[in-house]
Amino acid sequence: MNFEAARIKMVDNQIRTTDVTSHSVLSAFLSVPREEFVPAKMKELAYIDADIELVGGLEPRYLMEPSPLAKLLQLAGISKSDVVLEIGCGTGYASALLSLIAGSVVALESDEGLAATATATLARLGYDNIAVVTGNLAEGYAAESPYDVIFINGAVETIPAGLLEQLRDGGRLVAVEGFGNASRAKLYVRGFGKISERSDFNAAVKPLPGFRRERSFVF
Repeated sequence: MNFEAARIKMVDNQIRTTDVTSHSVLSAFLSVPREEFVPAKMKELAYIDADIELVGGLEPRYLMEPSPLAKLLQLAGISKSDVVLEIGCGTGYASALLSLIAGSVVALESDEGLAATATATLARLGYDNIAVVTGNLAEGYAAESPYDVIFINGAVETIPAGLLEQLRDGGRLVAVEGFGNASRAKLYVRGFGKISERSDFNAAVKPLPGFRRERSFVF
């Protein structure tokens, strides 16, 4: 299979057609070999217009569909001077994209197997401005904060306040809130000690474990 041709087709047919115009984002998607970040049996399906399962089980993990991933990265407004925290790096595909757009990336993963795979793949492909770390996704990674951008790689029900506290002044957090077709991409901005937010576009992406809102009893 000609993966380079498939990569170009993905960008032209799945990403450019959904209002992604950022040169840096488009260039990153044209550069990063998506097929290197999926299970071996899925390589020939790496460029389909769908999420790809990375790990099964009770809390499956997915490689996000190209279009919403590109739109989220564009929404974040990332520059080459930015330090980015990625939450839920999986096998490292979005980490690689971010490494080409930003200055440096801290890629947080809770699954040790996925973190090891991401570390090995990113090193083999030469992405050397990424540090893969393990920990609780909902807690972020305060040790390297504050960040210019926090990118949550999957849908969540709620944004923990502690994550927003890891943004520097002027920093942005992008995430998809909600599950299924009712979910929306949101941009949070920290400024003068306060957080503002705006809703941007509909995005039905797979959930990221650990971000369910606590249920309370109703009497």
